[in-house]
Amino acid sequence: MAPSGGHLPGVSFTLCRMDAISDSQSERQGEALYSVQGLWCTSCALAVEAQLARMPGVSAASVHYPSATLLVQGQPPALEEARLAAAVSRLGYRLGPPEAIGDAEARLDAESRYLTLRLLMAVAFGMWTMLASLLIYAGAMPSAELDVIMAWVSGAFALPVVTYVALPFYRAGWRTTRAWRPGMDALVALGALTAVGVSLWLLMLGSPEVYFDTAVMLVTLLLVGRLVETLCRHRGLRALQALHRPPAQVQRWVADAWHSCALEAVAVGDRLRVEPGETLALDGVLRDGEALLDLSPLTGESAPRRCLPGDAVAAGCRNLGAALVFEVTAPAGECRLDRLREQMWWQQARKGELQRLADRFAGWLSPLAVVLALLTLVATWLAGVPTEEAWVRALSVLVVACPCAVGLAIPLAGLAGSGQALERGVVIRDPGAFETLARIRSAAFDKTGTLTAGEPQVQAMHSATNLPEPELLALASVAARGSEHPLARAVRRYVQDAQDAGAGGELEIVQAEEVGGRGRRVSLGDGRELLLGSRAWLAEQGVATQQAADSGESEVLLACDGALSARFTLGETALPGTAATLAELRRHGLALALISGDRALAVRRLADAVGMKAEECYAGRSPEAKAKLLAAMPQPSLYVGDGLNDVVGLATASVGVAPLGANSTVQEGASVALLKPGVAGVEVAWRLARRTRRVMRQNLVLSGIYNLLALGLAVAMPIPPLIAVLAMVASSLSVVANSARLALAGEREPQVRQQSQQVGALGTAP
Repeated sequence: MAPSGGHLPGVSFTLCRMDAISDSQSERQGEALYSVQGLWCTSCALAVEAQLARMPGVSAASVHYPSATLLVQGQPPALEEARLAAAVSRLGYRLGPPEAIGDAEARLDAESRYLTLRLLMAVAFGMWTMLASLLIYAGAMPSAELDVIMAWVSGAFALPVVTYVALPFYRAGWRTTRAWRPGMDALVALGALTAVGVSLWLLMLGSPEVYFDTAVMLVTLLLVGRLVETLCRHRGLRALQALHRPPAQVQRWVADAWHSCALEAVAVGDRLRVEPGETLALDGVLRDGEALLDLSPLTGESAPRRCLPGDAVAAGCRNLGAALVFEVTAPAGECRLDRLREQMWWQQARKGELQRLADRFAGWLSPLAVVLALLTLVATWLAGVPTEEAWVRALSVLVVACPCAVGLAIPLAGLAGSGQALERGVVIRDPGAFETLARIRSAAFDKTGTLTAGEPQVQAMHSATNLPEPELLALASVAARGSEHPLARAVRRYVQDAQDAGAGGELEIVQAEEVGGRGRRVSLGDGRELLLGSRAWLAEQGVATQQAADSGESEVLLACDGALSARFTLGETALPGTAATLAELRRHGLALALISGDRALAVRRLADAVGMKAEECYAGRSPEAKAKLLAAMPQPSLYVGDGLNDVVGLATASVGVAPLGANSTVQEGASVALLKPGVAGVEVAWRLARRTRRVMRQNLVLSGIYNLLALGLAVAMPIPPLIAVLAMVASSLSVVANSARLALAGEREPQVRQQSQQVGALGTAP
């Protein structure tokens, strides 16, 4: 079966991913990602899971309620959209492709309006219900007959609330019961209908002690909780909106002219033009001229980056220089940011250990509440309690046991934590890894491309001739022009930084020849011949050179007309903030390691620059050796690597992290991806994971304790139904408020860290 896909504006999702399983039958397992429309609560999500899990060929189904995302696993034929949609529609829900961000925003806006309308109706009619009940409770009526009349008035005003306003609760309760997964809405519906039924029965007996206000309060306060929850989901969605939204129209080179065309019409290999101030719509390679790009929307870099022809450019960067032209390497929907969006949906649909625990708890809590309510009714009636009071006791048990808090405990905290991570440049793809990340005891790092920029930089230029420095720079610029070798490109960047970008432009190149991996020969219009390359290659060309000691640095030599002119020493520089990040991780007790396949001298030089100890450095390690070292480190472990030689290590570590610019294979295999340069995101992810896991556990413990204690009290002693409603809603709101602390703490942390860094700088100043 071919992978199925759904195309959305600006986003392309792979809905089915196939992984071969090496068993005797050689069956293939697949994963499909969809969205489910019509979900009203977490119980609806559990009902959809239960319905799909019973289907033949489906091994697992997971619904992430905050994002309405469904992840189904099983045999490929069982994952077809039509087949799954038919099963979901039997419960009253709709299944379709994953939503684009704009569609999700529109859905949440519609939900907010829907909830607001019903909440206004509940308040408008409910306040008269409450007022009538209050007059009865306060004994303000002069006669018993007026009390009964006021009770009927209370019921009349409660009627729109318990019918029209509460209809979504009844619908969801019926759907979840049909799926044999009755949850919160089934209890809410049962509680509201029981309150109305008991009240009508009491009215028929001539008693004014009615409980219409309990039903109204139950529905109204739950609507308030749903509205607050929807607003929290809006915040998580805004984190995804922070990723690049490409323009609808771009300029493409067609038939020797620039023409405006739709973004979806652009193919790989097409050339696009980006005007000054505009944002790159797709990933590509710079072809004509140099470019000055603002990467802050994508990576957070404050300083613009100068790119040379042949450099990769990414969607989301803003052009700060003259108009540039680049060749497209990824069409719409397949750029790196598009893949990150897709990976976020996949991540949200999966469930971690704590979420599965919460689902199991909520799954048996609702049937337990019904059983306890029936037992309370029978036990109190047999004990001689009046029938109406026995029904009221049973009603309190039903109301107080609604597992709203349990259902929201983990998803809201996870959504808040993932949103905070994304806003700070970290993509957490796997909730299980999120929980593991909070418990890591060791962290290992690759060198090149992880702690360094991945490309060498010229450290110094040493003149070997009497030529003035400007002329040497001009000759070096001409010799390196057009070369794709990393060392030659480093020399070119060094010249550009030392002189004007046009240095050497007045020197005419007659002929240029590059010897792959060794050097470059350039003939100038004035008859001079330049050689730029390694010491060994220049020696083969007859240039007199001296043997240099191995210092762990690379070098490039420049010769003019057979005489050595200059020597460029190159090395790798640690990315900004690396030393501070490693020191912070060490301060919190994590074991650190620098594992590289590079030479020992080069590894040691970088280790000294970032403050790592000699015993923490491992040089010259093969991919297999890296994996063995990671397996021997304190567990759980974390590894950050960017190349194909790091894939085995990423799979061995408990949590794999892909830095910015990592190989595409590494990005697919890593549990965490960084959107900003450097490894500061590792500390960010670790801190957020610890904080999020702590909030998840707090939510789960608090909601569990509340439900168990509340059930016990409601069974053991009479609790007014209205008090039970208030206690249940207070528990749900406490979970929402506790999850919101993640966002507030995330906003304060950068300010606190900046202040601590300023204090540290003052303390270390000479």
